[in-house]
Amino acid sequence: MFTRTTGLAGMATALGADQATKAVVSANSAALAGGVPVFPGFKLVFLRNDGVTFGLLGGVPWWALAALALAIVVWLAVLMARATDHLEALAYGLVIGGALGNVADRLRYGAVTDFLDFYVRDWHWPAFNLSDVAVVGGVLLLLLQQAWVARGHKHSS
Repeated sequence: MFTRTTGLAGMATALGADQATKAVVSANSAALAGGVPVFPGFKLVFLRNDGVTFGLLGGVPWWALAALALAIVVWLAVLMARATDHLEALAYGLVIGGALGNVADRLRYGAVTDFLDFYVRDWHWPAFNLSDVAVVGGVLLLLLQQAWVARGHKHSS
């Protein structure tokens, strides 16, 4: 029971932080359109990505990507409900919250709002958002948790 609470807290935190930052970025879209340098190698931008990671599947109808993401969220929610320790539940919650943040954008705008732009000289990593950070962070936590268990450590329920 408490394990699910950890997962739900992770989900709510990821979704809330993502939506709050995207609201600020969207409200300042004109100022961010050309990019605002924060420090060397990083600037804030305003972009809408109609694809998925790295712009893949661009042009696929927004509703198809949203439906796919929601199907994955349902599957991950089942896994989160079955989680046996807090780290595992938190990891699933972060991935779910991140996915829901991008689904919310697809439902509102037909595309995902991206605003974090890291670069070296003229080479830019594809812009991303806090939903993407939550998904990647959640996957890394799942990998760490599995490695922890594989080394013979007990679950941390």
